[in-house]
Amino acid sequence: MDDVGPSARAGEIAADLFRRESARLVAMLAGQFGTHRLQLAEDVVQEALVRALQTWPYQGVPDNPAAWLTRTARNLALDHLRREQNWREKEEGIVQEHDRWTGASRAREESPDTFADDTLRMMFVCFHPQLSAEAQTALALRTLCGFSAAEIAAAFLTSEAAVAKRLVRARQRIRELAVPFVVPGPDELPARLDGVLATLYLLFNEGHKASSGELLVRAGLCHEAIRLAEILADHPVTGRPRTHALLALMLMNAARLPARTSEAGVLLRLKEQDRSLWDGSMIRRGVVHLGLAAAGDELSQYHLEAGIAACHGTAADWASTDWQRILGLYDRLAEMTRSPVVALNRAVAVARVHGPQAGLDALEPPAVRGPLRSYHLLHAVRASFLGELGRSEEALADLREADALASLPAEKEFIANRIEECRLRCPPASGR
Repeated sequence: MDDVGPSARAGEIAADLFRRESARLVAMLAGQFGTHRLQLAEDVVQEALVRALQTWPYQGVPDNPAAWLTRTARNLALDHLRREQNWREKEEGIVQEHDRWTGASRAREESPDTFADDTLRMMFVCFHPQLSAEAQTALALRTLCGFSAAEIAAAFLTSEAAVAKRLVRARQRIRELAVPFVVPGPDELPARLDGVLATLYLLFNEGHKASSGELLVRAGLCHEAIRLAEILADHPVTGRPRTHALLALMLMNAARLPARTSEAGVLLRLKEQDRSLWDGSMIRRGVVHLGLAAAGDELSQYHLEAGIAACHGTAADWASTDWQRILGLYDRLAEMTRSPVVALNRAVAVARVHGPQAGLDALEPPAVRGPLRSYHLLHAVRASFLGELGRSEEALADLREADALASLPAEKEFIANRIEECRLRCPPASGR
């Protein structure tokens, strides 16, 4: 038994429940009261958590805590709306609209052409064609995925200030257009699918390697992204090859999560991982969806990334990894995306096929080094190549730069271990 008291335990339950339920609550409230009230939905959900943290430690955790949060958030929203000008004149109409919305929700749940999941429906709402692509994704990540401005900034390799401005402009645009933000019908889903897939991809990536906080892996985000992608893959309109490809990618990467860290919580490189801990059933499901993704002649970045993940996931061990095939896939992916992060990952494959000097050379172009100069993994990868070449002093300098830029405890500990290894290889007279 641990020493955590009932008050602390109640707070932990509330915080954990909030992490799991907040997106669903925001989606539900925005649907009930209008998507132009996204900010209100976010605010009242946050306030419901505050009230839970204030009352549960003393009054006890309710029998159905999720229902308590839902009821409290909805009542807070109603209290706010009642204070608005002309509320009493419009109350009957709003109640009728609420009844119509919930009735429509039940009808949608029975229809094969729409989604029963609130979060997924609201994601499609966020990707209204009259919002810019950047605003759409930022809004979905903030409102429905619960990302902070810092996490969104990390996903886009930009600043928190830029993300904050983007969100403000998106909400202003919603108000200015006065567009009826409603759940799109089946004929509108395909045009919005790419934005939703990109959001799920970013949601999964944040779970696979968090950009902030104490934890390296946030498995709950990964599994939520997979859950939503599975709904899309099963849908007659959105079950496109690229949907299956993204789902395959996420399944095969999530399968390796149990082996990413040691029992002590130390980050492990792929070659150090115990592959018996990998989830074989998830890898097999990923392979099935990769096969479904091969239908037709569509080729997306998700196809290529899933192919890379399959090479890793199906290799019996590190030595049997098909690096030549991985490099070929990265070549095509780099050409398709022009992404500096893809170029960084490609450099690792280059080094495995052609040697560390070739990998180092692949990192030199300004289009790679420029955007990634503040990204700790650029320096960590460079240090790895330099170490293999016996250039320990230079490797140590890059590792120190990586350490200064890293933020997660697991990453900093990993880099600290590499620094110690590098110091042992450096000559005694190096002036360290």
